[in-house]
Amino acid sequence: MRLGIQLGYSGEGFADAVDEVAEFEQAGAELVVVPEAYSFDAVSQLGYLAARTRTMGLASGVMQTYTRTPTLTAMTAAGLDYVSGGRFSLGLGTSGPQVIEGFHGVRYDAPVARTREIVEICRTVWRRETLVHTGDHYRIPLPGEYGKPLKLINRPIRDRIPVWLAAMGPRNVALAAEVADGWQALFLDPRAAGRVFGDALADGRGRRDPSLGPLEVSVPVPFALAEPTTALLSRHRAQLALYLGGMGARKRNFSNDLVRRYGYAREASVIQDLYLAGRRAQAAAAVPDDLVAATSLVGHPDDVRRKLTALTEAGVTTLLVSPLAETRAERVKHVADLRHLMDRE
Repeated sequence: MRLGIQLGYSGEGFADAVDEVAEFEQAGAELVVVPEAYSFDAVSQLGYLAARTRTMGLASGVMQTYTRTPTLTAMTAAGLDYVSGGRFSLGLGTSGPQVIEGFHGVRYDAPVARTREIVEICRTVWRRETLVHTGDHYRIPLPGEYGKPLKLINRPIRDRIPVWLAAMGPRNVALAAEVADGWQALFLDPRAAGRVFGDALADGRGRRDPSLGPLEVSVPVPFALAEPTTALLSRHRAQLALYLGGMGARKRNFSNDLVRRYGYAREASVIQDLYLAGRRAQAAAAVPDDLVAATSLVGHPDDVRRKLTALTEAGVTTLLVSPLAETRAERVKHVADLRHLMDRE
């Protein structure tokens, strides 16, 4: 299993965070992932990280499919791969209508079909083939007298940059298993993974091109080698409340839908009601302790080892940790110790 670092959205203390990432690299971390919601963009930060790291992979976690043209997405990925010496993976996700329509002013429609076309266009661009694409949602070049079929001027370092698709719903997960190099999961409960995602993964893998190789699976988790106290897990509990309650409209919240499929339908409704009513502390308190524990990696070494085994059995191949320890020295030490535990598995 690969060990990665998941950065946060805040952007506060970025220079210090990058220094810390360099120390995580020395401690055995193999990958750093930068998110992009309605925060600072991921690309500028990834370019900076490319210059400050040497061997670890870089990935977007995730760039939104609606906010860039497919060709710009391909150009950006090729550019990040270029400046990093071939270390970039393109993490893509559709986000949700609240962000895409509310912040970007772009209609959120046909997420699965659009994603499929974007992946196809990106791979055509990276192969430096003349780009001619006639799909249901993208047509390149546009018809008329001015549009001319073109190919990328530069020669990319790789003509197959890895593509990771963020997905929660069955159709998106099936698409990831069919066309992507990897699937980026969120709030993965390894106990329920087979029941909730098994059919979708099998469906997608049944149509998968063998040349893609095995599907990689990554999952972000808050992490500490420490007693899982209420205080230590409070940020994770608050994040769960935010995603289940406020990261999406009442009738279209993908995280809320996910935990309902896990078996927390009543709790998901309560959390959403409280959060949308502005009672955020109460919404966080309503998140089941069992869900908090299942979607985090916090505990003493033996507990963490058992959780690593459960994640491996659920198909996870890359762990993206957000270290929770209070001091930088502790966080770096915990990552080094985790690398040691993972190497023993």
